[in-house]
Amino acid sequence: MARTPSNMVSLGTKAPDFSLLDVVSEEYKNLNSLKGKNGSVIMFICNHCPYVKHINETIVEIANKFTHEGVNFIAISSNDVINYPEDSPELMKLNAKQNKFSFPYLYDESQEVAKKYDAACTPDFYLYNNELKLVYRGQLDDSRPGNGIKCDGEDLEYAIKCLLTDTQNDKIQKPSIGCNIKWK
Repeated sequence: MARTPSNMVSLGTKAPDFSLLDVVSEEYKNLNSLKGKNGSVIMFICNHCPYVKHINETIVEIANKFTHEGVNFIAISSNDVINYPEDSPELMKLNAKQNKFSFPYLYDESQEVAKKYDAACTPDFYLYNNELKLVYRGQLDDSRPGNGIKCDGEDLEYAIKCLLTDTQNDKIQKPSIGCNIKWK
């Protein structure tokens, strides 16, 4: 498995708009309809990546914890499904149900959305405020498959708490590490 880091987009960057197929509802969703009242977490994930499999349970727990506080979660898969058929929309839907995703799981077939966000790896996390300006990007926490560190979402959760309490996030924002997005 390749160890690819996040690109660490500049804080304050505006979230690019999109309209993508939600594989669970089988409806197209756009950023405006999905954004949270107080913030939005956009996650680039996929089905087959061991780094994502390692964190699925934690991202569901964090989403369930903060959605009621007006922070919505949005997952996007941008992988090439021709060469990586395990990331197909049909299997994305199955994965979302098996992992009890409480958030939409969107399919970026053209990969244009991943390019607009400058996403590099799975998982890659972006936290936006209520004006869709970037306040955090990078890793969920220090846990990686096989490193023995508990997956608890500490970095992302701290960033969300800072956003909700209007507190300066003084922690170093570390890049996520994961499999590279499988470009066409």
